[in-house]
Amino acid sequence: MSIGGHKTKSPMPLPYTELDFRQTDMGDLILRRRTIASLDGLEVLEVLEVKLGEGFLMSSLFHVVEEALATLGLAALSNPSDISIVVGGLGLGYTAAAVLDDPRVSSLHIIEFMPAVIDWHQSGLIPLGARLIADPRCHLVLADFFALAADPATGFDPQKPARTFDAILLDIDHSPDNLLHERHAPFYTPDGLRQLAAQLNPTGIFAMWSDDPPEASFTSALQEVFASVTSHIVTFPNPILEKNSASTVYIAHNTSPS
Repeated sequence: MSIGGHKTKSPMPLPYTELDFRQTDMGDLILRRRTIASLDGLEVLEVLEVKLGEGFLMSSLFHVVEEALATLGLAALSNPSDISIVVGGLGLGYTAAAVLDDPRVSSLHIIEFMPAVIDWHQSGLIPLGARLIADPRCHLVLADFFALAADPATGFDPQKPARTFDAILLDIDHSPDNLLHERHAPFYTPDGLRQLAAQLNPTGIFAMWSDDPPEASFTSALQEVFASVTSHIVTFPNPILEKNSASTVYIAHNTSPS
């Protein structure tokens, strides 16, 4: 959820408009808008940015990897229809929108810890919000993803405790070694991942975004729990750094893919 390997440096030295400000236990949460020139200079772009404390969480200027989390994750599923999905972290809605683009998806539960982020989508401050809210397959759940991941008896669907899903897609922390809060750390251990795996269907997958290159320790933890694990490097143009940036999408199968 950082800006392409650019977590602490301001993305553009341009004026911005602050759209919302909330205090949270993880720092001040700010939604703001900038107007910048496109990469070719032929048009003006409206860019949304989200800051938490002194770090940037996300920008609408960078959403290739958020969409890749959905497309790579769902491509790993062989189900012909009726796919049930959980997304951890609503953000600016790009992962959720990409999930809903797949006609096989019958239900999507988005777990978001911060009420402000849900408010932004419901009030129209986030452009994709109207689409997500209008889709009957999409359910916004105000909850702590990591608490639910550790509690299979409750699970991610408030209406159906202990429900299992075909895919769980996660985009919250910057990486397993760069957490938004220390309380998330137990999730990235084999014991934490086993509690998550218990909430997947037998042929289900877990996919996760990371701003860092593939990490051997986290890959090893995944391999202790899941039948197969792959990591995908996703590159994208970064006009801030004037070069390509890269992030990682991990895919872990509950059972070995055929």
